Amino acid sequence: MSGPQPVVYLTVTNCLTYDQRMYRICQTLHEEGFQVILVGIRRNDPLPDRPYRQIRLTSWFKKGKFFYLENHIRLFFYLLTKKANLFVANDLDTALPVWLVSRLRRIPRILDTHEHFTEMKEVRTRPTIHRIWSILAQFLIPRFPIGYTVGEKIAARFKELYGVSYVLVRNVPVKQPSIERQENGEPFLLYPGAVNHGRGFETLIPAMRDIPYRLVICGDGNFMGALRALLQREKVTEKVVLTGMVSPEELRQWSLRATVGVFLPDQEGANQYLGLANKFLDNIEAGLPQIIRRFPEYEQINQLYPVAILLDDIHPKAVAATVNRLIEDKNQRAAMTAACYQAREVFCWENEKNTLISLYKSVFVA
Repeated sequence: MSGPQPVVYLTVTNCLTYDQRMYRICQTLHEEGFQVILVGIRRNDPLPDRPYRQIRLTSWFKKGKFFYLENHIRLFFYLLTKKANLFVANDLDTALPVWLVSRLRRIPRILDTHEHFTEMKEVRTRPTIHRIWSILAQFLIPRFPIGYTVGEKIAARFKELYGVSYVLVRNVPVKQPSIERQENGEPFLLYPGAVNHGRGFETLIPAMRDIPYRLVICGDGNFMGALRALLQREKVTEKVVLTGMVSPEELRQWSLRATVGVFLPDQEGANQYLGLANKFLDNIEAGLPQIIRRFPEYEQINQLYPVAILLDDIHPKAVAATVNRLIEDKNQRAAMTAACYQAREVFCWENEKNTLISLYKSVFVA
């Protein structure tokens, strides 16, 4: 990029250590000549070395309304005096301070939205919280005329609700060196990603009673306490391995050894139903056959590349029967893995990043 490096502040409310989406975005912008500063929240996790700056703001509160209130205030005053050419809010939870500072200082802004925030189960099922975030969304999103999101269906919903035309930048993985799958030991299921409300554990865990294989859950989140109680209640604790948060490299090793990936998100609320989860795309990159709900984004990809079994019936007995059949059918899994290898040539960051680069550069075109 010719001329002075544009200074871009990207803001999130999560830990920076495990956020692969933000790593890909920041790394790409850095390589394109932007001076990138990623601002997140201080956690106890070690901060990996990156070629761009990483700032972690202290937060007394760790969750809930006081966490968001505190973070809004801290982020506003942090950004207020920073030399910047562009501010980026990642999802609705940093949009208010970014919009305020951007407007006060007359600096361009972008909204990166990889969730339909007001339709997340933990928001939608709490009427007062849902009402507050819905009011903020109606006010703020139209004031971010430039933005991007992870799926066509969410982009269409944002156009309908807020009148914005956001471009599509899927949350796809970077191409990895071709490594053969390593299914040498006992078969097992893999759930990679956030252990949050709405991810279908109330279906998956009871199904484990009729599945004679292990389930490995790589992740953490706001449902972890309820998950442990659910394991106890269903008497399947010995079948389920909880690894906690793992590095991207370790997660890929789990994916290469797993037999089947499984993800059964709730249909309640538009976030899960319309979304395109990164775990679905990560499983494709690893060549991992998977079982998932029949939601629009997954069905659209699966019609082109049959990488998954799509479920309409998510009763635990039906889920267990589908899992057992797939694990026992080596030929079907081999065909699904072959489809994954075709799909990962299309759904990879090397293809997707060009849209991101064009969008960011367009901000600085006179």
